[in-house]
Amino acid sequence: MTTLLHSLLRLTAFQSPFLRTLIPSIGLAYGIQAAVAIPSILATTERFYDLSGSLTYISCVALSLYLPTLRARAAAAGAKGVGAIAGFGAGQTAWPSLMDSLMGRGGVNVWNWSQVVLSAAVMIWATRLGTFLFKRISSESGRDSRFDGLRESAPKFFGAWMAQATWVSVCCLPVLAVNSISPGVLGTRLSFLLLTDIIGIALYIGGLTFEATADKQKSDWMAEKHAKLHDEGFLTRGLWSKSRHPNYFGEMTLWTGIATTAAGVMTSAPALMEMGLGLGIGGKIAALAIAGVSPAFVTLLLTKVSGIPMSETKYDKRFEKDQKYQEWKRNTPVLFPKFW
Repeated sequence: MTTLLHSLLRLTAFQSPFLRTLIPSIGLAYGIQAAVAIPSILATTERFYDLSGSLTYISCVALSLYLPTLRARAAAAGAKGVGAIAGFGAGQTAWPSLMDSLMGRGGVNVWNWSQVVLSAAVMIWATRLGTFLFKRISSESGRDSRFDGLRESAPKFFGAWMAQATWVSVCCLPVLAVNSISPGVLGTRLSFLLLTDIIGIALYIGGLTFEATADKQKSDWMAEKHAKLHDEGFLTRGLWSKSRHPNYFGEMTLWTGIATTAAGVMTSAPALMEMGLGLGIGGKIAALAIAGVSPAFVTLLLTKVSGIPMSETKYDKRFEKDQKYQEWKRNTPVLFPKFW
């Protein structure tokens, strides 16, 4: 195992410190998804699709935080002819201190506070959504209508898992990029709150709250329906009376918040230099593009591909002659909430 780890570290030992962390972190997404896809294809089940997606988010973000230290420990162990990397030993590089990072105390073995906050933001979102979706699919006999016509074809089903790996990689790109910048390079320049931090964190908290509330309201509505407390075919209460897809609005908002905070980090002069983008306007535009691709991709996916279009088509077909549905659809915005 140690030999394999050393080989992987050597294989990804790019000249750029930025790429030495970014590329393996993205590669891990495809590795995890492929590993989960194989038994899922053999069992023709999508039960663990969403859960594995959440675990992939968490794993990739964690690797991007710890990989530089892992490399340093591997180099020290190799120089001394020691096989173990994970354990502590005399002269071993210590693992980064979370408390020192959050307090902005600086040093070789700490992260920049923005790296910690952005990573935590992704992990919190992934944990909440992953457990929610896993509970939902488990209550529905492990079937998801999105995979009808896919699970029976091994190549198509495998493609769905690789698509999820791409989804994770693109959505996480701003955070992986920030984590791939050496904390020492960011230094004290980003030890304080910037306007982009305040805006980004506010958008994230608002979006996460909106999404979680919408999901909770729908879960409660479904539980009431199963308990025969109502016979409604669709939800029109709470946030679902303000938007036909409030959960998707919340998701797009929270990723916009993450991208906003990440953009503030990546457009700083030290970050631009480490990423190899240069200090000119072109470098800043490139950094903004790296940050912006995440919410842009989420918005495209939810509004044009698998989110809203699939849901609207399904409900339009099911309730095309239902006057209450048609009235709700006419009076309720498809995405952006109407609170007046």
